[in-house]
Amino acid sequence: MVFLWAFLVGGFICVIGQLIMDLFKKTPGFTLSLMVVIGAILDGFGLYEPLIDFAGAGATVPITSFGNSLVHGALQEAEIYGIIGVATGMFEVTSSGISAAIIFAMIGALIFKPKG
Repeated sequence: MVFLWAFLVGGFICVIGQLIMDLFKKTPGFTLSLMVVIGAILDGFGLYEPLIDFAGAGATVPITSFGNSLVHGALQEAEIYGIIGVATGMFEVTSSGISAAIIFAMIGALIFKPKG
């Protein structure tokens, strides 16, 4: 049952993004940015963590989870270090994912030759 809920919730998040692009004629960049902001707002109100507890990977894999991670890290570090923690917390929580994306993109660029 866990896999079904992960599939349905993750699919629903993706459907929302696709509808934004198709119905409102928005660019993928706009849609990605909007989804990150939506994830951040939901975490700010404490609504994204229960969604992660319910749907697991269905809520952590889509781009909305990145916004959740930014706000979650900032709020955690702000409790400990105050206003300085807001800036450092965002980067501390998301740095491993961003670093992995950069490293794997570099490896992919070195191994495969783009067709142009």
